[in-house]
Amino acid sequence: MNFKVLVTGKNRRIARDVCEHLEKDRGYEIIKCNPSMDALFDLVPVEMPNVVIICLGDETYETVKVYDVLKDCVRGQWLQVLVIASDDDRRVFMNNTKLQKMLFMPRPLSLMALYTKLIEIEHEAEEKAVKAKSIFTEFVNEEEIEKERRKRVLIVDDDAGQLMQMKEHLSEFYDATAVRSGSAALKFLEKHQVDIILLDYIMPEMDGPATLIKIRERKECVSTPVIFLTGVSERETVLKTLLELKPQGYVVKPVKKSEIVAKIIDVLG
Repeated sequence: MNFKVLVTGKNRRIARDVCEHLEKDRGYEIIKCNPSMDALFDLVPVEMPNVVIICLGDETYETVKVYDVLKDCVRGQWLQVLVIASDDDRRVFMNNTKLQKMLFMPRPLSLMALYTKLIEIEHEAEEKAVKAKSIFTEFVNEEEIEKERRKRVLIVDDDAGQLMQMKEHLSEFYDATAVRSGSAALKFLEKHQVDIILLDYIMPEMDGPATLIKIRERKECVSTPVIFLTGVSERETVLKTLLELKPQGYVVKPVKKSEIVAKIIDVLG
């Protein structure tokens, strides 16, 4: 089993030590991540680590709120969060976080205690994998599941604030995943299928039209509906793109909840 650990946080010294020891002593796949909302948006949905280790240091309300992007992953119970913190940082984190569940470890850090907990989490993940291959024969009625399941929406926008707002708008009705770039969207689509893609028109490096062309090159995404998210000033350019690339339409930002939900219903039924 490929056990992944994502390490982040303002205390770079502890984060660096944790990465070095886990790679050397345990052989885990280590993912290093800057302590920013943008970086977490980019990495967590795509890499899907088993554990996120947050190394706190001199935290404030603003720095703690960065980690709220992990809320859905923790609530879905596929991600464990370990927080290494001083007493002061622990109190700041607990008073300001929206995360529902996490484990705190005090500083100075005990590597033995960290290893013990990670081994426990690793064994739990392995047991789940073994159960999935048990001698029991499971029948899954895909037709009925398809009728009942929530539609999957992929939101692509380089503005982290816009992503958070859109995800909150849609999570009431859909399984919504948010990524911050066209390249992150393509990487996500390598492993996951979605029912519709909301794609920002203007993005650095790879803009919306360029991303749509790459998406259409994937045979499993040829017919996946795409809606552009665009500003008023780009309306004429977007209309030209609609004729050339034939997405399923566009919505003007800032996006209202009623408008985007109505547009998705119009496309998906």
